[in-house]
Amino acid sequence: MAGKKIKVLIVDDSALIRQLLTAALSSDPELDVVGAAPDPLVARTMIKELNPDVLTLDIEMPNMDGISFLEKIMRLRPMPVVMVSTLTQKGAQVTMQALEMGAVDFVPKPTLDIKHALEEIKLELIAKVKMASTARVVARNRPAEGTAPKRLTPGPGFNSTDIIVAIGSSTGGVEALKEVITILPPDSPPILITQHMPPRFTGSFAARLDSLSAVTVTEAKDNVRVFPGHVYIAPGDFHLTLHRSGGHYYTKLNQDAPVSGHRPSVDVLFNSVAEHAGHNAIGVILTGMGKDGAVGLKKMLEVGAQTIGQDESTSLVYGMPKAAKLMGAVQAEVGIGQVAAEILNRCKQR
Repeated sequence: MAGKKIKVLIVDDSALIRQLLTAALSSDPELDVVGAAPDPLVARTMIKELNPDVLTLDIEMPNMDGISFLEKIMRLRPMPVVMVSTLTQKGAQVTMQALEMGAVDFVPKPTLDIKHALEEIKLELIAKVKMASTARVVARNRPAEGTAPKRLTPGPGFNSTDIIVAIGSSTGGVEALKEVITILPPDSPPILITQHMPPRFTGSFAARLDSLSAVTVTEAKDNVRVFPGHVYIAPGDFHLTLHRSGGHYYTKLNQDAPVSGHRPSVDVLFNSVAEHAGHNAIGVILTGMGKDGAVGLKKMLEVGAQTIGQDESTSLVYGMPKAAKLMGAVQAEVGIGQVAAEILNRCKQR
């Protein structure tokens, strides 16, 4: 966007937050805060008049809550939205819902010493708004109430014995992982997932996926044996790794230094799977900003594992899959709707 500023509209019912967000975002020469609305009804008019590139959206507001407004936006005028959410348990659950509905990302909204705390997250806020402006956002219609995802059935020749699946994702990953995990059959191979996400949010995310899936989804714990039909999600601020003892695989958690700028890091997960599962593994890299996971996926491929990448047309942000593809780490690139079937087919081929 050389020469052209990214137009941002802030939607928040707190005058103080509107003022602080405006000051924070305006401090970057590439961003232009074109307006600040106190509620979705005012925001609706401002969107029509100002045509912003990115919206920052509060969740709890008068007249219409942020989730209802987001649903309308994604249906009627899809645009990149960054949620500004409190780091509470309730905030985490609602944020997960927002990300599933198409919000690009979120930033934690401070509740104490707001001015000082917002200064601390200013760089994160600016980076996420800039990244959101490049995201591929598509219109979406709400599924009919009560419609369950159509689960896959593996068919003859399917064998998940000894196979380990490792999946890495970041921006756009909440929605992408939901599309993959909720259609897997209950006898799927064990799956370990690293999704870039802060503490508190990973537990809510695991519980949400578990409620929608035939497989059992949990936040990973240290030193737990992995079983087929189970999905283990790296907790926020902990690296998740795979280890082997005799004939059994088990999880390990650590708080070693961030890798590729992240903890949990996809590279850390993939490297451990390459080392301990080797050719018995399938590595999958999904939507996300940056290049975390590319080096680890290449290592998995080099030891005989099979590798899958999400394609550009279905990635909200085609950063991580692209980095892995350019490195020659991806054997097959498929749309997000085909990832689950591709995993099961590769279990058959083995």
